[in-house]
Amino acid sequence: MNTDWFVIVNPTSGNKKSKKNWNTIATTLKNQGISFSVAFTQYTHHEFELVQTAIKNGFTKIISVGGDGTLHHIVNGIMNQHLVDVTKITLAVIPIGTGNDWVKTYNISAKIEKSILIIKKGATILQDIGLLQTKNKQVYFNNVAGIGYDGYVVNKLKKLKRFGSIAYLLSGLYGLLFYKKTDFNIEINNQYINTRCLMIVFGICKFSGGGMQFTHRVNPTDGLLDITIAKNLSLFDLLLNLPKLYNGNIVYHKKIETYKTTHLKISTSTTNKPFIQADGELIDSGSVTVSIIPNAIRIIVP
Repeated sequence: MNTDWFVIVNPTSGNKKSKKNWNTIATTLKNQGISFSVAFTQYTHHEFELVQTAIKNGFTKIISVGGDGTLHHIVNGIMNQHLVDVTKITLAVIPIGTGNDWVKTYNISAKIEKSILIIKKGATILQDIGLLQTKNKQVYFNNVAGIGYDGYVVNKLKKLKRFGSIAYLLSGLYGLLFYKKTDFNIEINNQYINTRCLMIVFGICKFSGGGMQFTHRVNPTDGLLDITIAKNLSLFDLLLNLPKLYNGNIVYHKKIETYKTTHLKISTSTTNKPFIQADGELIDSGSVTVSIIPNAIRIIVP
């Protein structure tokens, strides 16, 4: 077993901030006495391969340097390997991305020095991990996933990320203008719900979409998914309640329903299959089954 950290850097994260700041990151890690090896991603989803190779080579401590997408692919690499019990792998984050949504739940600083001090202290928890299963794919998520409007927004977001954090607002407004609400059949807690709605969100942590909060009373270690069904919300509804999107009070809107569960199924018979996103990454479209793996990955927190 290798006791060093294995650092995976996405040099394109945060409009190439990871690449620009790598020398500062490396120097700070060394100054804190943190021994490490490093690899830079060279193409999309390369994190998945890098983390699996690292585990084969005996590494059980991984640092993600990048944004939510980088972390998402690392988590999937960890969950899809079978050499080491996933609870024996420790994951830390130096957040350099556009949204940095996952770290907000834990108040992990976006400042390099502060995030590395958190790693140095070494406090950990075992966080739940979600699992999405579609007709074509099986994908894990560590933050928030959803189907409908937010999947549509993520699909548009990839063209707007060069604008930085405002890209979330731009793609969100675009979606509200052009996304057509979908008829969904939802099976949750032995209850069947047929509804036309804007989106269905399934969360483990609190924040998505650049700091918005659609999940309710989240606990990332309780073994439960937090489900939000946003029904016939209009552009006017969201603009009128814009502050509530960011402070979490949107869940009390009369057109919002929330649930807690370990498993749900979502299907639709519409011709235009709704997009599915996980951790800000476009996953698939159509129907999906969602479940949770309790206390799956050990993560470094303040």
